[in-house]
Amino acid sequence: MTQRPVYAQTDAEVLTAVDVDPKRGLTPQQAAERLAQNGPNALAKGEKKTLVQRFLAQFKDFMIIVLLVAALVAGVVVHEWADAGIILAVVLLNAVFGVFQESKAEEAIDALAEMATPNAHVRRGGAVETIASPDLVIGDIVLLEAGDVVPADLRLLESANLKAEESALTGESVPVEKTTAPLDGTDVGIGDRTNMAFMNANITYGRGVGVVVATGMQTEVGRIAGMINAAEETTTPLQENLKQLGKSLTLMILVIAAIVFGVGLWRQAASLPEMFLTAISLAVAAIPEGLPAIVTIILALGTQKMAKRNALVRKLPAVETLGSTDIIASDKTGTLTQNKMTVEKVYYDGALHDAASGIQGGNRMMTIMNFANDTKIQEDGVMLGDPTETALVAYGQTQGFDLAAALTATPRVAEVPFDSERKLMSTVHQLEDGRFLVATKGAPDQLLRRVTGIATGDAVAPIEDADRDAILAANTGMAKQALRVLMMAYKVVDAMPATIDSASVENELIFAGLVGMIDPERPEAAKAVAEAKAAGIRPMMITGDHQDTAEAIAVRLGIIDAGEDDAVITGAQLDAQSDEEFAKNVTKYSVYARVAPEHKVRIVNAWQKRGKVVAMTGDGVNDAPALKAADIGIGMGITGTEVSKGASDMVLADDNFSTIVVAVEEGRKVFSNIQKSIQYLLSANLGEVLTLFMMTMLGWDLLAPVHILWINLVTDTFPAIALGVEPTEPGIMKQKPRGRKSNFFSGGVGQAVIWQGLLEGALTLGVYFVGITWPVHTGSAAIHADALTMAYATLGLIQLFHAFNVKSIHQSLFTVGAFRNKAFNWAILASFLLLAVTILVPGFNGLFHVTSLDWHQWATVLGAGVAIIVIVELVKLALRLRKNK
Repeated sequence: MTQRPVYAQTDAEVLTAVDVDPKRGLTPQQAAERLAQNGPNALAKGEKKTLVQRFLAQFKDFMIIVLLVAALVAGVVVHEWADAGIILAVVLLNAVFGVFQESKAEEAIDALAEMATPNAHVRRGGAVETIASPDLVIGDIVLLEAGDVVPADLRLLESANLKAEESALTGESVPVEKTTAPLDGTDVGIGDRTNMAFMNANITYGRGVGVVVATGMQTEVGRIAGMINAAEETTTPLQENLKQLGKSLTLMILVIAAIVFGVGLWRQAASLPEMFLTAISLAVAAIPEGLPAIVTIILALGTQKMAKRNALVRKLPAVETLGSTDIIASDKTGTLTQNKMTVEKVYYDGALHDAASGIQGGNRMMTIMNFANDTKIQEDGVMLGDPTETALVAYGQTQGFDLAAALTATPRVAEVPFDSERKLMSTVHQLEDGRFLVATKGAPDQLLRRVTGIATGDAVAPIEDADRDAILAANTGMAKQALRVLMMAYKVVDAMPATIDSASVENELIFAGLVGMIDPERPEAAKAVAEAKAAGIRPMMITGDHQDTAEAIAVRLGIIDAGEDDAVITGAQLDAQSDEEFAKNVTKYSVYARVAPEHKVRIVNAWQKRGKVVAMTGDGVNDAPALKAADIGIGMGITGTEVSKGASDMVLADDNFSTIVVAVEEGRKVFSNIQKSIQYLLSANLGEVLTLFMMTMLGWDLLAPVHILWINLVTDTFPAIALGVEPTEPGIMKQKPRGRKSNFFSGGVGQAVIWQGLLEGALTLGVYFVGITWPVHTGSAAIHADALTMAYATLGLIQLFHAFNVKSIHQSLFTVGAFRNKAFNWAILASFLLLAVTILVPGFNGLFHVTSLDWHQWATVLGAGVAIIVIVELVKLALRLRKNK
């Protein structure tokens, strides 16, 4: 028979299982033996990579391997050591960027370990001792009081109004009232295990005693640490696209080189060694060796822009991943909501009012909610106490209620503390006329039984059944809106009761009113949700809070519509579904309530199996496994735990949900600009390949390696990087997410690369043909030298002109603005000057094997450059017209 969980066992059963006397605790010998047997109460840290290991890991990328091979071939075989050096420098730069950005990627478990409380108060050998938290063992009797951090998982044996704040673990925004009685059932969720206290939870109220039932990795927090350790690093769409691009380029390069080599030998264009070197040179020319560095630089520039808008990126690929996001699975507490209880509705004088309108007339409700309250206000204005009670005092301050002055005039002289069984709290205050005011607050169902009168303005009358029905209806209405409702009541007595207890104080009370509170949504969150939906992104809420609360907040935010109950599911209902069932039903749900950490990971995985790119936001320890499992984990910078930040790819410095939408827009722009850079680079390289290929096939003079190297250096790098900072194109947030299946060649980019590359090559070959057919100089050598120089100048300039074309894949250059991007303008100018200097400046001619051109020849070259803009604009226009038909 399977043993029942500890929360379902009686105190005696638990104590017998761990073999301890609760009055004396473990003996020092027992504690030492158990510590030696089970190890310290600490979390196991994940295996850390050294700096060298992280650096070497950067070279596992397929594209990087291709570039390393190209560098080897360029240096050893072709003897172009400068080319090899440039390629190696680019590869090393890319590796350094990667290591720098990912140097903090493994901090999650360290942060978890640091959260553990340093000391614990335990009963050992009949005496209370303070010991280091790692020395705790199963069976230790731990004493808890307000302000303590729970040092291990405890089964509670005593609870004197004990409350624990567990939002970092469970996601529930309100401290949990703790009990000691066994719970029914064997599948009670973490948030409902009221007789348990979990490691790292904060005690906010009362006192308690518990016995340690799990330590270290066996605790609930330890289970989360294990899930973080076991979570596999997800491959981002960007990494997948670059890998696919590297493979495609390698195949293309090998095929082209083989064709050139075979056809050249067949036509006897050169000797076998010469043709082999030609084929290798062609292959080296086809590789966009600057691509990894350019992508890295564009991503780095994107991170800087995001940082200025409060989105701090910890891993470079996360910038682009945001742009492909299909699903944003958001934690509720502290992310979509303010993580601060706030008074929203008040009911008095028979009517429901918005809290902002205040409490009017002679109603004593404001006084009662502030007097029957244990909140302490520090000198700096910070409130200490239960979040529900601090919310009442904070509301009083907004309404101009001076609590300090009121307590000075009407001091508290006695109290009946809150009790989780009767669910009431009362304080007694001496009035200036010598009488006493009893202020009581509590659960409406309990307090209404003790009410005999009702206040309406300044008047008090006996309470009637109709009054009770109206009060209960108001309570039910607010509860359906997921408001936490408290009732306020009072009475004035002539003399202090002889005995201060519930029986003598909490009777014959006068109803003052009801207060409805909630952890409200962030003001900007609803707009952000709407913007996400408009961008084709599905926002979802995942929380440990109750179903009614989660559903109400989701409706208010616009995540679901009112009455859309089928879109809400609880963790228990999720457990009842097999993985196959859940995979079929996952598209139905937008709100998940009362979930455990493993549920969050399961949700993320279910969407990922459907090919969706999932972003997960969160701030608690319980969010860390899902943050790590998601395609992009988004942590909260202010309210977030170090654990959640360490497991995240991006951190929101302002905890503002709307910042995610801003980051998505930036991510989409980054991908679009990377596409533009790739379109520019590959079409340029294809033009170079076609030029060399056709020159080989036609038996023309070939461009020298120095020509190709210089063109690649001055025309590839600067314009490609400048394209990476192009402004956002209009309507980018009205497009659907491109998803995981898209790649750099999606959206017509692949076709554009091919036909535009062929066009560049054709125009270059055309200029070479013009130079041979209508020469300026005489003599075969001079004619061919001039023609080769014209082809060299054309191949370089045509790429600079073409850079203007790729400012938009589909829109006209004149629509997006030819000169909006200042960085691009300077990049084109610098590249032009570096290219022109090799022809125009004396001394460079011999170095680059070129001649001086006259104005006729320059006109031909410039005419080819202008022609590519005209032709591409006409093709774009035709494609737009066909699409709009």
